[in-house]
Amino acid sequence: MPRQVSRKELFRVVDANYNRAKEGLRVCEDVARFVSNDRTLTARFKRVRHGLTEAAAAFGFREIVAAREILQDVGRATSRSESRRSSVGDVFYANSQRVKESLRVLEEFAKLVNIETAEKLKRLRYAVYAIEKEALGRL
Repeated sequence: MPRQVSRKELFRVVDANYNRAKEGLRVCEDVARFVSNDRTLTARFKRVRHGLTEAAAAFGFREIVAAREILQDVGRATSRSESRRSSVGDVFYANSQRVKESLRVLEEFAKLVNIETAEKLKRLRYAVYAIEKEALGRL
C-alpha cells in the first residue's frame, strides 16, 4: 500500500513551492515593469501573484510556515545552472520556468486537500503559460 504524506510533509512541499513561485513571479513582474516598461504584463503578473496568495490561503499560512525546516532541507544548495545568467531574457525565462514548475507541484499536492484550490492553481499555471509567451515575444 502506498505511503501517505503527513501533514507536515505536505506543508513543507507547499511552503517551498509557494515561496519559489512567489519569488519567481516577482522577478518576472519586475522584468516586465522595469526592463520592458510594460504596464499590461506587469499587471498580469501581479494578478497571478495575488491569485497565488489567495489560493495558498486554503492551506493555512500558519501551518505552512510552522512546517518549514530550512536547515533540514536536503535540496537547498544552489546548482551551477542557477548561478549562470547571460541576459535579462535568461533571468526571465529561468524564473518563468520556476513559477510553472512550482504551480504544478502546488496543484498536485492541493488535490490531496482541496480540489477547488487545485483547480485555481491550474488556472494560474495556464495564465502564466500565456503571459510567458507574450513576454518572451517582447523581450
